[in-house]
Amino acid sequence: MDEHNIQDDDKDKEALAGLSSVPPPQRKMHSYSQQLRANSAHKRHHQVRKHSLDDIPKPSDHYYNNEDSSDDDIFARNSNNASGEDYIITHSQRLDQNLSLDSGCPPDDSRNFQPLPEFIGAGGSNGIFKVPMRATVHPRRPPCLELRPHPLRETQVGKFLRNIACTDKQLWAGQECGVRFWRFQDAYQPGLGTKVRRGDEDAAPFQESGNTAPTICLLVDSANRLVWSGHKDGKIRSWKMDHAADEPSPFKEGLSWQAHRGSVLSIVMSSYGDLWSGGEGGVIKIWPWESIEKSLSLRPEEKHMAALLVERSFIDLRSQVTVNGNCSISSSDIKCLVSDRVRAKVWCAQPLSFSLWDARTKELLKVFNIEGQTENRVDMPSSDQGGAVEDEMKVKFVSSSKKEKSGGFLQRSRNAIMGAADAVRRVATRGAGAFAEDNKRTEALVLAADGTIWSGCTNGLLVQWDGSGVRLQDVSHHPCAVQCFCAFGARIYVGYVSGMVQVMDLEGNLVAGWMAHNGPVIKLAVGDGYIFSLATHGGIRGWSISSPGPIDSLLRTDLAEKQPIYSRQDNVRMLVGTWNVGQGRASQEALMSWLGSVVSDVGIVVVGLQEVEMGAGFLAMSAAKETVGLEGSSIGHWWLDTIGKALDENTTFERMGSRQLAGLLVSLWARKSIRTHVGDIDAAAVPCGFGRAIGNKGGVGLRIRVYDRLICFVNCHLAAHLEAVNRRNADFDHIFRNMSFSRSSNLLNNAAGMVRLLFFCCSLAFSTYLFRLLYSSGLPLVLSVAAGASAAVQTTRVTNSAGVNTEETKLDLAEADMIVFLGDFNYRLFGISYDEARDFVSQRCFDWLREKDQLRAEMKAGKVFQGMREAIIRFPPTYKFERHRPGLAGYDSGEKKRIPAWCDRVIYRDNRSGPVDECSLECPIVSSILLYEACMDVTESDHKPVRCKFHSTIAHVDRSVRRQAFGEVLQVNKKVKAILDELRYVPETVVSTNNIVLQNQDTSILRITNKCEKDKAIFRIVCEGQSTVKDEEDTAECHPRGSFGFPRWLEVTPAAGIIKPEQSVEVAVHHEEFHTLEDLVDGIPQNWWCEDTRDKEVVLTVSINGSCSTETKSHQIRVRHCFSAKTVRIDSKSISNKKSQGGSRKISSSSDAIDDSRN
Repeated sequence: MDEHNIQDDDKDKEALAGLSSVPPPQRKMHSYSQQLRANSAHKRHHQVRKHSLDDIPKPSDHYYNNEDSSDDDIFARNSNNASGEDYIITHSQRLDQNLSLDSGCPPDDSRNFQPLPEFIGAGGSNGIFKVPMRATVHPRRPPCLELRPHPLRETQVGKFLRNIACTDKQLWAGQECGVRFWRFQDAYQPGLGTKVRRGDEDAAPFQESGNTAPTICLLVDSANRLVWSGHKDGKIRSWKMDHAADEPSPFKEGLSWQAHRGSVLSIVMSSYGDLWSGGEGGVIKIWPWESIEKSLSLRPEEKHMAALLVERSFIDLRSQVTVNGNCSISSSDIKCLVSDRVRAKVWCAQPLSFSLWDARTKELLKVFNIEGQTENRVDMPSSDQGGAVEDEMKVKFVSSSKKEKSGGFLQRSRNAIMGAADAVRRVATRGAGAFAEDNKRTEALVLAADGTIWSGCTNGLLVQWDGSGVRLQDVSHHPCAVQCFCAFGARIYVGYVSGMVQVMDLEGNLVAGWMAHNGPVIKLAVGDGYIFSLATHGGIRGWSISSPGPIDSLLRTDLAEKQPIYSRQDNVRMLVGTWNVGQGRASQEALMSWLGSVVSDVGIVVVGLQEVEMGAGFLAMSAAKETVGLEGSSIGHWWLDTIGKALDENTTFERMGSRQLAGLLVSLWARKSIRTHVGDIDAAAVPCGFGRAIGNKGGVGLRIRVYDRLICFVNCHLAAHLEAVNRRNADFDHIFRNMSFSRSSNLLNNAAGMVRLLFFCCSLAFSTYLFRLLYSSGLPLVLSVAAGASAAVQTTRVTNSAGVNTEETKLDLAEADMIVFLGDFNYRLFGISYDEARDFVSQRCFDWLREKDQLRAEMKAGKVFQGMREAIIRFPPTYKFERHRPGLAGYDSGEKKRIPAWCDRVIYRDNRSGPVDECSLECPIVSSILLYEACMDVTESDHKPVRCKFHSTIAHVDRSVRRQAFGEVLQVNKKVKAILDELRYVPETVVSTNNIVLQNQDTSILRITNKCEKDKAIFRIVCEGQSTVKDEEDTAECHPRGSFGFPRWLEVTPAAGIIKPEQSVEVAVHHEEFHTLEDLVDGIPQNWWCEDTRDKEVVLTVSINGSCSTETKSHQIRVRHCFSAKTVRIDSKSISNKKSQGGSRKISSSSDAIDDSRN
């Protein structure tokens, strides 16, 4: 930098130091620019004007904004305006340093940086561009207990939680490497920090098992104090509930055996204590409780024998309903099993059908489809059609390695088009028919308190069934797929793939709903007064069963007051670089000059490239790969590796992720020192070229979580040419509205992409004179596929719209805390000639050029990048240059003489809704720009690379501390305690007798009466166990069956239900002869003689709850069966007996019996 520049800088500093703190009179920007230009000319009158970027003098940097100015608001982060007028006085010590080719690296000391002034676009206060609302405590959902805060996805590899279940004192979770549990008494304790692995630092204290195969399903057996788990390796394992707090971890499994060849997808205990398991291929097996009980009684050293005993005792239901190769049930994988304890049945849900079984006799009662239509027989398919479709979705494209000497570009284009069309045809013909089917697939099943069954579908439809499989009604409250159910009292909770949790009453009316997680809710469970929800990312939250209600506002107020206790702030610097590489490659020196020289104080680096690879053949092939889910190119990987070397990858930085769409490429690196706070990276792409199908124009994005805040980076390449302003605006709007970071694929969008791709193929054929060539070989195929795919898309849209409501889902970009758009936006300078533009550049009159900037004008009008911010540009236009020509002489001087323009830009939006918002939990990300410049010394492309350095202050919550604060509020706040005490209320009930005696085939009526005048009573009857009566009338010790199941000789109907106020319900207690097959070998019952003339006695417990109560009251009833002995031979073919039509019926009575007349 020469002597003149140093003197100019010194004068600028002196002038800045002499400025008064009182705002100067405001002027219009135009008049000020004229004055600035005059002053600049006065300073340069001794210099010789050169058309070069070397040694260009710099003007002083004072910007003012007038309320009546036509320009947009410009303000600095550190400006304080007591008078309410908008103005700015900012001096950057780093202003335009890179304009000089010999400029050095920026200093690392943050004190040498001053925030740059910014330009704000209009239109950011309305619609989808409005800054998302943030608060100390979320205002649109109930306050929750964060048992396990959202862990970063990268920390959960091989450890993801996949299921939860609650006991009376614990919450159990199944994970990919075993199981774990939390004690409710420790739910409000601080996390264990570094004592546990990454991702669990802030979680409440827990205990973990040893490593196993991934856990898929869980089942709580309170009767035997066991938790059963089904695993991916086909095993079923048992785990002891009662572990001492000081017991060493990891704890070990108990009884386990090989249950299925494939994964165990669902397990359930029937009303009679048998364990039912469902697996792949529609296999359903029953594991009789008698064999499980024997195995549990064996010593630990007899573990192998115990497993063998259970393994050989199974009953294969699928084989029993298969005749001559035809099976009555589908061969699809079992989705879920539900025990209907009201009627002693078991429901089995498969994606498109249901089967209903008798829990006692194991008979198949009914098979029906998702529409409720009975199916008598279904032929067993020879192969899984879904797998075929999936195989087609994995189509790979391989280009010939031989060079085609004939045909050249035309031949290669034809091959690319035909390859893309063939891929589309294969996916469309196989997959189009599956779109409508997928919308109706059953995902979840639950038994409600009134005895009805609810099923949830992938299109959000909720279907109510009666106990016999008759479809009663269907409702839809949310358009996204249902993932799980949970029933508690008179409420039904529904979890959706969108993260929404909704509450319904028993009639299906919507009571409430809130966004529980930012990912799919995959499981719900009830325990300790909470509805716990598990998200796919592994976070667990507990929602009070009284929510929504008065308790929510009380908790929200108290938690907000405790904000200083758990609020934290951290600073992160991010370097964002964009470069249109023009299908070229860069030297290591160029990348070091652009990126490597300014990353010493940076935590995150984001690089966006445009035109990495172009050409008609590549674009067509790239579009086809996008349609079937493939991406990337060898040149793209070269760029990633080369940039990684400049950033010292694997030593200083770690590459987090990348995304390529045709010629667009975006990638992100994080410094290893902050790696523990950065993760959850997701990628997305939106094509905008050639019918919104091709990636020559469009956007690729990365979304990442930094200190629990979401930041999105979107690399864009918008429509070219001076006059295409409206098209560029439309491209941005299309990208903003359609960029989705959802990890689940959308088949409907893929189908629409097929149509757009085929349109491009035809257009390209015309434009390259291939129509005749294609007509004879490929065009009929292209047109036929287009017609078929288009019809499939149209049909799917009609089907989908008929079944769901029109609730609009929130846009991913709109919900981010910070968005950074970077790329070649292609906005040009208007109303100026080539010579004028070069003259202004050489004079460094960038303020004049900015008035001619299309992007600035469009942002000012609120037509694009609404409400977003950009640092004031103080570097020369970055387009268009001749390659390998430095300085101003490098600007396009050919025949076209393209006017220089600032095509390459970086624009952002953070959480601020105003110019001076401070960082807080209400405004969690506040950013400023420390560096915004072009690297003019890089000459490998017709564009200059641009870099922008952000300094971001991020406010976040210490989840562990806030969980403690949440527990303190529950204990201290008297109003909250009063509300929780009300939840303990249980309606008063009486039973007609405490003792029942049954002879063979006898039926006795037990009457339960709700004496409360207002509240409903919810009852459930279980069996505490069975004992044998000895001759001296003494009874042996009671042994409960699985999940308090009934003995096979006893039928209790209904065993659960609802009693309205001041009404009664009659429960039939019936004896039915049934001889247990105690020995089965490989599913085959054995013959034996069985004789037992002893009387049996069971203890029934009638549990009573209110509609929303956490407490339980119970009645105990003794039921004795007086045996009339006969020797019975059991035939091996007879597994079940039909209920006798005879038998006596009587109403039991006792001293507390109620009046027989019904209320």
